Amino acid sequence: MLPVAPHPLFTEEHEALRREIRSFVAAELAPRAEEWEREGDFPSSVFERLGELGYLGLRYPEAYGGQGGDWGHAIVLAEELAAVGSAGVGMAVAVQAEMATPPIARYGTEEQKRLYLAPAIRGEKVACLGITEPGAGSDVASIESTAAREGDGWVINGRKMFITNGRRADFCVLVTRTDKPKGYEGFSLFLVDTDLPGFAVSRTLDKLGMRSSDTAELVLDDVRVPGAALLGEEGKGFPQIMWELQGERLVGAAGSVHGAWLAFERTREYALQREAFGRPIGTFQALRHAFAEMATEIEAARQLCYDVAVLWEKGRYPVQEISELKLYAGLMVNRVMDRCLQIHGAYGYAAESWIERAWRDARLLRIGAGTDEVMREVIAKGMGL
Repeated sequence: MLPVAPHPLFTEEHEALRREIRSFVAAELAPRAEEWEREGDFPSSVFERLGELGYLGLRYPEAYGGQGGDWGHAIVLAEELAAVGSAGVGMAVAVQAEMATPPIARYGTEEQKRLYLAPAIRGEKVACLGITEPGAGSDVASIESTAAREGDGWVINGRKMFITNGRRADFCVLVTRTDKPKGYEGFSLFLVDTDLPGFAVSRTLDKLGMRSSDTAELVLDDVRVPGAALLGEEGKGFPQIMWELQGERLVGAAGSVHGAWLAFERTREYALQREAFGRPIGTFQALRHAFAEMATEIEAARQLCYDVAVLWEKGRYPVQEISELKLYAGLMVNRVMDRCLQIHGAYGYAAESWIERAWRDARLLRIGAGTDEVMREVIAKGMGL
């Protein structure tokens, strides 16, 4: 049983959910992790199963099939999915439950919630989030995809890159420009069905890590959508997607920090069994101190994550704190994974080892949803610098 430090974010209800998800992951997902890594994918039936169990709508209203929960429930899911052993699964599920669908719940019409949010919660429709482009990553303001009015609808053109769930998605929450001269006030969000004429997956990308989640490049060539496809207000897309990114950073950090703890625990067990020079390597002072430092850093990141979630639950919009969490967690997780791999020595460097995969998967947290450099800028600006 992994230790979870007591925190006001969690109640016994959250811990009961934790036990339930942990059992599910151990029984149905973890046994197939290596297979999915080799194949570079996992079946869409996983989404259906998660929907059946209610895990894709933990924070959403019951009216749309959700569980009516809070950020504590979402963090429990992110943490426990880290035990799958294939981080791409947790990434894909997070996109479905906490990245692509929150803007629909917050800004969507009742019809949009019925057509997109409810089936996504049930796992019947897979969602993706179309932000990044070949020339626009962390700099969201540089997005060039456009949506132009045509009669009562819109015509969308552009390319999206590094889109998780992009190949299998049934719909995309798409960020576009609707009025370039207006700058930040010229962005809008759209709900775009992926089976529309002109919508295509140009390629599925090969990646260093997260290999079990499909990551695609999308091309939109004169894709025509009705006026009802506009999500939220025209021209308000930039603040809407900035709001979404805060939740994305929080849930991404939560899963990664827990993944670091799992790696730490497995490595500690290994160090107590592996012998060198006549005794377990974990008894040497150099490694004992390394474990002490890792445990401290992991716990600091975990408590910061929980504190930020409490702020959000209390109605705050904690951009500064989330940025600090994202930056610190990314650096910490990669330090821990690197140390764990080092402790395993040549076994850790071998392609068949679990730590080699965890080491590769961990690197994404310092890039996705805002790089370290962007987080530092956000933090500095928040300090008035």
